[in-house]
Amino acid sequence: MASETASEPDRLEDAPHPREQLALFGHDAAERAFLDAVESGRLHHAWLIGGPEGVGKATLAYRMARFLLARRAGAPARTLEVPKDHPVPRLIAAQSHPNLAVLRRAAATDKKAASTTIPVDAVRKAMGLFASTAADGGYRVCIVDSADDLIAASANALLKMVEEPPPRSIFLIVAHAPQRLLPTIRSRCRRLALRPLAAEDVRRAVSSLGPPWTQAPSEALEDAIAMGEGSVRRTLEMLDEDKIRVVRNVSAALRALPQVDAKAVLSLSETLARKDGEEAYALALDTVLRWAGDELRHKAALGAARLAPLAEACEKVARAAQEADEYNLDRRPLVISMFDDLARAVLRTQA
Repeated sequence: MASETASEPDRLEDAPHPREQLALFGHDAAERAFLDAVESGRLHHAWLIGGPEGVGKATLAYRMARFLLARRAGAPARTLEVPKDHPVPRLIAAQSHPNLAVLRRAAATDKKAASTTIPVDAVRKAMGLFASTAADGGYRVCIVDSADDLIAASANALLKMVEEPPPRSIFLIVAHAPQRLLPTIRSRCRRLALRPLAAEDVRRAVSSLGPPWTQAPSEALEDAIAMGEGSVRRTLEMLDEDKIRVVRNVSAALRALPQVDAKAVLSLSETLARKDGEEAYALALDTVLRWAGDELRHKAALGAARLAPLAEACEKVARAAQEADEYNLDRRPLVISMFDDLARAVLRTQA
C-alpha cells in the first residue's frame, strides 16, 4: 500500500476510507431520518452520529455530505445516493471539495508521526470555511471524525461554531462515545444513534470491499463476523492473526478478573506500548470497553449501586486513555493500572 494512505491514522489498510466508500449497509432508518429533515425544510444544523466503532458512522457522514453538496435546490430527496461519476464524490475522495472541511487526526509525515488528537489550531483552520459563503451558494459542511479525538480546547472551539452557526452550514459530528462529548455540544445536536450491524449486513459490507477481503476463507470470515460484534472494522481486524491474538489475550485477562495474572498483563502492556502497537492498543481498549458494556448489561439486575464501581472504572480507563494519547504518555502504566482498577471493581460487584 502507498505510504500516503498507510499513514492515515483512521484508515484500515487495504480498505477504502469512508470518504471513498459510497455504499452503506444496515442504517436505512438513520438515512430516512436525515432525508425527512431535508424534505421538511427544517434541516438541523448539527447532527451527532453516535455508535460503536466500525459500524458505518463516518461512512454515513460522508454520504450525508455528498448528498448536500451535490443536491440541486428543490430536487426531491428520495435517497442519499450520489452517482459515482458525479464530480462531488470525486472531489471529496480527493479531499479537495471547497465546501467541505474535515476535522480528524493528522496523517504521519516524513518528519512527524500521526497525531493522536485533534488540536485547537486544526479546528480554527477548518472553521475558516465558514467565514464566507459557499462557492456555489449551497451548503458548507464540516465533518468531525471523530469527536472522541478532540481535546478540551478544540471541543470548546467547535462549540462556538455550533452555538452560532452561519447560514447554510451543517456540522456532522461522529462520536464513538457521545456521552463523553461536551454536554453543551450534545444539547445543540440532533442525534442519530447507529447500532451494531446484523451479521448479514456485515457480510454484505465485507463483500462490497473486494480483494483481499473477499478472498478470505468462508470459515475464517464467519468466525471474524462472530467476533466482530456488528462492527465491519472489527470484523476485518479479526481476519488478521496478530490482532486476533491481542483480542484473545485481553479477553483471557478479563475473564480471569478479579484475579490478575501480573506476568500476562505486563507482557500485554509491552506489546501495546511498542511504536508499531497503535492499532493493537486501540483494539485492546475497544475490547475492554466492549467487555465492560456487556458486563453492565448482563448484571443489570444487581442494581446501580453494585455496578457503580465498574462503571466508574470504565470512565477512568477512558479518561486515562485520552490523556495518554493527548500527552503521548507511556502506555505500559495505563494497561497495568487498567487491569488493577477493573479487578477491584469486579471484586466490589461480587461483594
